[in-house]
Amino acid sequence: MIVEDDPTVRGVVGDYLRSSGYDVSSFSDGARARDALAEHLPDVLIVDRMLPGVSGDDLCRDVRSRSDIPVIMLTALGAVDHRISGLEHGADDYIAKPFSMKELQLRVAAQLRRHSPSAPAEPFTVGAFRIDPGHRRVWRDNDEIALTTREYELLLFCVQRPGEVLTRNDILGEVWGWTFGDASTVTVHVRRLREKIEPEPRFPVYLRTEWGAGYRFTPYGKG
Repeated sequence: MIVEDDPTVRGVVGDYLRSSGYDVSSFSDGARARDALAEHLPDVLIVDRMLPGVSGDDLCRDVRSRSDIPVIMLTALGAVDHRISGLEHGADDYIAKPFSMKELQLRVAAQLRRHSPSAPAEPFTVGAFRIDPGHRRVWRDNDEIALTTREYELLLFCVQRPGEVLTRNDILGEVWGWTFGDASTVTVHVRRLREKIEPEPRFPVYLRTEWGAGYRFTPYGKG
């Protein structure tokens, strides 16, 4: 689904994705898109952040409250703080205008790959965390934690590498599939993940910052 108030952008994006083999529905305003989303969720939502009325941020929050479908946000706002704000509303990815149609198609394909069902894996425990990859569920000290798809993938990447220092580029490459990108994307998602897994997010004991290097996961909350 594409939600974009600029008819030229909406038409070009829709035509390109259809020519790439995707079924596409498109809407020019957030209110109509919200009604459609209440009836049926697409596999990927592409939404302009600056929509009149019901904004892209509003749509993203609404979708994220009930689903973990991937959301790609289009924005004409290139400043880092604007991109961070979009991610904090629950977007999985963003792309700044003007953009390449091929890049957008590759971003859509990457999101679909990451959300495609795969062979179930056995549950495993690392320190205080129990992970069920087959059902994408996570517990800390027997308490289940509700994570978005991106938060789950970030945590899974970290728990599989306990004690290692993981750079932001490492995380961008493995979790997002990007060979380049804005490190603030990682910073935002780490902060969101800490809010859910840490006893006190301001003083993390599991997902720690290694200043000037990246992050280190300590599964028992010490060391």
